[in-house]
Formats: sequence, C-alpha cells, structure tokens
Amino acid sequence: MSRTATSRKTEVKTKAKPATGDALKTTAPKNGNIEFEVVELAKAEYQKRHKSQIESIKKTDKKLLREMLYQMVLGRHFEEKCAEVYRMGKIGGFCHLYIGQEAIAVGTQLALEPNDMVITSYRDHVQAMIKGLTPESVMAELYGKEGGCVKGKGGSMHMFSSEHQFYGGHGIVGGQIGVATGMAYAAKYRGTGQVTLCFFGEAAINQGIFHESANMAQLWKLPVIFICENNQYGMGTSQDRAMSTRHIARKADAFEMANEFVDGMDVMAVRDAATRAIERARKRNEPTLLEIRAYRYMGHSMSDPGNYRTREEIAKYQERDPIVLFKDSLKEAKVLTDKDFEQIDQAAMEATAKAVAFAEESPLPNESELFTDVYA
Repeated sequence: MSRTATSRKTEVKTKAKPATGDALKTTAPKNGNIEFEVVELAKAEYQKRHKSQIESIKKTDKKLLREMLYQMVLGRHFEEKCAEVYRMGKIGGFCHLYIGQEAIAVGTQLALEPNDMVITSYRDHVQAMIKGLTPESVMAELYGKEGGCVKGKGGSMHMFSSEHQFYGGHGIVGGQIGVATGMAYAAKYRGTGQVTLCFFGEAAINQGIFHESANMAQLWKLPVIFICENNQYGMGTSQDRAMSTRHIARKADAFEMANEFVDGMDVMAVRDAATRAIERARKRNEPTLLEIRAYRYMGHSMSDPGNYRTREEIAKYQERDPIVLFKDSLKEAKVLTDKDFEQIDQAAMEATAKAVAFAEESPLPNESELFTDVYA
C-alpha cells in the first residue's frame, strides 16, 4: 500500500487548527504540551469515527463494502501514478490530484443509480472512474491520446462521458454549478427520476453562481445535490483566510435548503449522508447542500509545491487517512482479512499499470480530429 495510505501512526507535532469535523479543538494543554494535546485529540477523533463506521458497516452489504474499498484504493494508486508520469513529462498541462479525498467520491457515487448524473470540477479523475469510465480511457485522456474518453482533447480537467452520465470535468471555478442546476431542471421536466450530483471545492461557494443556483434549485424544487468538497485550501489560500465562517453547510439556510456537515475522511458517514440527500431528491424533488470536509495531501495541482503548509500539518491528517480508517473498520467487522486487503491492493495496482500501458500504446489523435466535435 502507498505511503500516504498507511501513515496513520506518524508522530504529529503541530499547532495548526484542526479541520475534519469540529471535534478537534485546541484547548489549554493539561500537561503544558499543546502538540501532545493535539495528537491525543486526533487519536480520539479517529476512534470515534472508527466506532461509528463499524455500526454503519454492519448494516451494509459486504460485496458493496469491498467494492467501496477497492474504488478508494484504485483512486489512490491511480493518482499516485499520475503524479509519477506527470513528473516524467508524459502528461502535459494542469493536473489536479484527489489523494486524501477518495472517501467523498466513493461514498456519494456508489449510492447512486446507474442513470443518475454527475458533474464536477477539474479534480475529476477518480469521480470519472467511479461513474464507469475505464481507468484506461481516463489515463489515455491524461496523456492526450486517441484512446482517451474524449479522444485526447480534454486532458486532465475535462473528462466526459454521456454514456455514463458523467458531464465533466470543468476548469472554471464554480462553472459547473449552474450547469448542474439545469441538468436537474431537465430531469424534473422530462420526468426521468434522475438525481444530479454536483461536486465543487469550498472556494467555489463564494462565487455568485452558487447562490443563484441554490436559490433556483430550492425555489423550483430540483433533484440536485450540491457537494462542497472542502479540502480547506482554495489553491494556496486557507479557508480561514478567505471565508468569514467555517460552517459552509449553513450557507444553505439562506435558501431554506436542507444541508449537512459530513466528515469526509469517513466513507460510511459520507455514504449515509449521501443516501439521505439522494432519497430527498428522488422522492421529493428537493435539493441539498452537503459540506464534506476532508484534506488533500498533495498541492492544489502538480505545479504547486504546497509551501503554505507544514509537513506536520499533513501528517496530522494522515492520522485519519480515509483508506486506513475504512480498512481497519472492515477488518474489525470481519468483512475482510489482511490477505483480502492485499488482493484488493494488488488488483488496484494491476488496473493502474494496465491503464498506463494502454495510454502509452494509444496513438496521438489524427490531425483531422481538429475539426470534429466543434460547434462554434
């Protein structure tokens, strides 16, 4: 397993404000050592989530649980390989990785029906694969090759597949929010029963398009779920420096919209919240805002060295790595053994290697493709 997925035991020494949930409060240390207190609080939060995960796991189909873990591990390996080949010059342009946020995409999307719709931002590789795009087509798109999901024309930020009801991959911050609202309106108008998931980062919540869309979705009762993936940094700017409140979910109160804060390091908590929101959308045509707070281990993109964070801060969040937390819970619930996990890990690595081989062998697009799929 990768280093980032297995570093829960890393010693943590930091005075940074805690984030995943509001339970980790820096208080006056009992022993005069504030770093020690923060470590102990992080461990206590991990144990709290571990226990709640066990309860949710007991109510969930074992086959689905294994698939959830596989998709999280595949997403981790795939993104780590993306970083590797990007540094080798195989991938050009921007490349935004999802490492640390896997529980969000898995917990929400595996609660959907196949015909439901997903739209997201530029950090889209993992969401695309969970929605049904093959790792080969996603990696080839990253390479700009003909075998990519959009024939090499989109690259990292613009994965797309109408076949799988996956509508991007959008490079403009918040731009997909208005599109998602229109998708939900179309589903309601046509009576298809589809639900739309719209992913965006916390920085997008300050864009006017979110507030316009939220008002419209609540006013017209649209089956859309706005998912704010709060990784706590808008590029290199921390949320504390950019927002007057840490409680993003409460912004929906202005529109009398259902909303919920979710621990994004706990895949079962994410799934439970997503299930409630999906039911609300499908049965009552009502929108929801989910603030799912997690932490990205990498920089904003591959060009971002992340000098605005300390190694200690990153290590603190790795204490509650979503893959490690879920794996330990599954073992305790006797859903899988260490051998099972090794098999899942191996399968994910093989799928990633196969994707890279496909991308390497796929030809570059023919020059004639410059004139196809051009409408304006």
